[in-house]
Amino acid sequence: MTNLVRNVSETVESTPDSVAIADDDTELSYEAFWERAGRFARALADRGIGADDRVAIYLPNLPQFVTAFHGALRAGGIVVPMNPQYKAREIAHLLSDSGARAVVTLSENVSAVSDVLEETAVERVISVGPDTDGATDFEDFLADDTLEIVDRADDDIAVQPYTSGTTGTPKGVLLTHDNLAWTANANSDLIGGIEPDDKLIGTLPLFHIYGMSVVMNGALFNGAAYYPVPEWDATAVMETIESERITVMFGVPAMFNDMVNHPEAETYDLSSLRFVNSGGSSLPMDVLERFEETFGPALYEGYGLTETSPTTHANAPGARRKGSIGKPFDGMDAKVVDGEFAEIPRVKEGPIDEGEVDLAETTGELVVSGPNVMAGYYGLPEADEEAFTEADGKTWFHTGDIGYWDEDDFFYVVDREKHMIVTGGYNVYPREVEELLFEHEDIADAAVVGVPDERRGETVKALVVPTPDAEIAPEDIREYCLDNVAAYKHPREVQFVDELPRTTTGKVQKFKISGE
Repeated sequence: MTNLVRNVSETVESTPDSVAIADDDTELSYEAFWERAGRFARALADRGIGADDRVAIYLPNLPQFVTAFHGALRAGGIVVPMNPQYKAREIAHLLSDSGARAVVTLSENVSAVSDVLEETAVERVISVGPDTDGATDFEDFLADDTLEIVDRADDDIAVQPYTSGTTGTPKGVLLTHDNLAWTANANSDLIGGIEPDDKLIGTLPLFHIYGMSVVMNGALFNGAAYYPVPEWDATAVMETIESERITVMFGVPAMFNDMVNHPEAETYDLSSLRFVNSGGSSLPMDVLERFEETFGPALYEGYGLTETSPTTHANAPGARRKGSIGKPFDGMDAKVVDGEFAEIPRVKEGPIDEGEVDLAETTGELVVSGPNVMAGYYGLPEADEEAFTEADGKTWFHTGDIGYWDEDDFFYVVDREKHMIVTGGYNVYPREVEELLFEHEDIADAAVVGVPDERRGETVKALVVPTPDAEIAPEDIREYCLDNVAAYKHPREVQFVDELPRTTTGKVQKFKISGE
């Protein structure tokens, strides 16, 4: 394989008139989309931007993102996706660190780019929206003719996303053409193949590798229709699924939680969905079961990270175990190891009752090896040394997640290593307490963190979003937890909030609530 966009080129040749992108009331055929991507590629080349040059895309889920992404790769460039909610101080590091030469952004965000231009190598700002000083309109930027695909090697870098930066400075992740092509194809195979008559809804942001690699490329590699969603809204998404008869949805737990808690959830017909997947963070069992009871389609949980392009494990039709992240994808290796990199023995069958076993004896760090694992971090050799271990003739990536595995090769994640709370010498995994909180009928959302405590070192704190009609007090929640988990695990602090601070991909930003 060479440049991964050849997969799209082959789709265009076989289904030129099929819908590639459906946005509001407009539809763009594969032939029309590919022609626009070629014109974007030519415009870059005409300005001397090509092989190995970085092009930053600072956009929400819009057709222009899809065009710029495949156009930049078609020109041999490297895409640097950026969260459109970031402000100037946040994009300054991404642009300066990556050395991006061009930025595609909304007109309303041009000023943020302009504020940091002197700190970067950016030469060209391209805007989507009303004309803006200091930027070239996207339509005006497109060249009159197209550029042929610039060949790249399998191990050449295609995309350089940045870690979310929930702790420390975001790191550039080097993902190759082979990483991304393998992931898109593996996820299609997982569900029996994405077909040309499938419709994939793009609820996951395209700046994030999950939405980009699994959903967008999964659709375009197979001739399916991609429906980009610029901003998450449960009502609008469920209306689209119902009216357009969407067949495939990938999302994060926060999205599915919003859907099951929608006041009119039971009135929506989502029966067209043939495959629904949750990833990005742990899916509460209560949300999974309520989704299936309310809407009908099975909700399968998977797992991955930015550094693994992103998916490594998934449940699938015929190979599913609730409470598990699933089995490793075919062609991948995974295991659970201790601090000396020795394998932790498997349990007979999961999920185990975490309250009746010694997790210290059963769990370890999940490590993975395979064709979707990143080439490394950009310009950070010391971080690479920490991230990888050479063993058994393979290069293993340390996920930083704590879990266990069973004899049927299903894997289970208990929590992030860095989220573990040590209180009075006991280890508490926030996810266990969060699962319990989600089961309470008066709780719509919840997060658990560790906060400083003079006597215990740390203690457990719960941030709770009550349901609209809830009549409940913090003491009720503490008593509920005391009745269901060991005393050292119960939240000694309970704070009611209107909402939890989350990233665009639905992860709770626990650093914002620790110690509050």
